[in-house]
Amino acid sequence: MTLDEDVAAQLKAEVRKTGKPFKAIVNDALRNGLVRPRPGRKLPPFRVKARPMGLRPGLNYDCISALLEYLDDPSER
Repeated sequence: MTLDEDVAAQLKAEVRKTGKPFKAIVNDALRNGLVRPRPGRKLPPFRVKARPMGLRPGLNYDCISALLEYLDDPSER
């Protein structure tokens, strides 16, 4: 296998940084490159399922200063 100079330089820098053998660095880089999604392959969109969280009884959600005071004073919980 013949490597381009810039690729070889990056691999050698990784060897110096990690102390791993050159062979291990090359194999890790190839493994990572082979499992990464390729252009044109679409991953399913990330979805978050919303769920109701409810309100805590006894708190006035219309008064922000009261909520902040409640959060600052642990004795009120």
